[in-house]
Amino acid sequence: MSNEKQTIHDFDINIIYEYFSGTDRQGPGNTEETLKALNFIKGLTEKSKIADIGCGTGGQTMTLGQNTQCEIVGIDVWQDFITRLNQNSITLNLQDRVKGIVGNMENLPFQESELDLIWSEGSIYNIGFERGLNEWRKFLKIGGYVAVTENTWFSEERPNEIQEFWRKAYSQIDTIPNKVAQMQKAGYLPIATYMLPETIWTDYYTNQAMNIDAFMKKHKGNKTAEEFASSQRYEAELYNKYKAYYGYMFYIGKRIK
Repeated sequence: MSNEKQTIHDFDINIIYEYFSGTDRQGPGNTEETLKALNFIKGLTEKSKIADIGCGTGGQTMTLGQNTQCEIVGIDVWQDFITRLNQNSITLNLQDRVKGIVGNMENLPFQESELDLIWSEGSIYNIGFERGLNEWRKFLKIGGYVAVTENTWFSEERPNEIQEFWRKAYSQIDTIPNKVAQMQKAGYLPIATYMLPETIWTDYYTNQAMNIDAFMKKHKGNKTAEEFASSQRYEAELYNKYKAYYGYMFYIGKRIK
């Protein structure tokens, strides 16, 4: 396999986490889009509880905390991400309601029907869209919401280069109708399904370019780090070339059974 065709999953997890520890968001997204999605969630009060699963360093977690009165728990497997999230929570004086804990999305530390909202931007792919919706549903109250972003095909046919890249990087990428059908089958009423704007990707990759430079200065001469940086540049090139065929969708559903 040539270096330029490697995906993020080909690298040591410690390299990946170190690289993303210095970023506000570990995937495409921004405050504006988080707030847009939050507007579809009804009935939240100071007694409501939100879990942000795969929260990373908590960029969207802080947005949720600043725009609701809910108790919010961010969960991620990487301690450095959680440390930064909790530091940010203190800085914003949200620490009484917003905290991060180390945990695994495959074994969440909640009781059945404990949550009013499950949030997951750019991370459900780690467990798989369909599996995540099915396994997480029990933690939601009847009438509770799930809101996730998911990489999605915009057309039934696409060029082989991008098809093969995502087949290897995330084999569960699928079309919008199939994703909505999976949400319905998992026991949710689809509330909103919409495409996130191209700018979330271009801004993300612009920030990535700056992060790559700093990362490579720190790891100068490290072949693994160089290959990882190359893979991130290649992913950005693919998006610029094939953005008409795929991107992030927000899927928002309400538990009905």
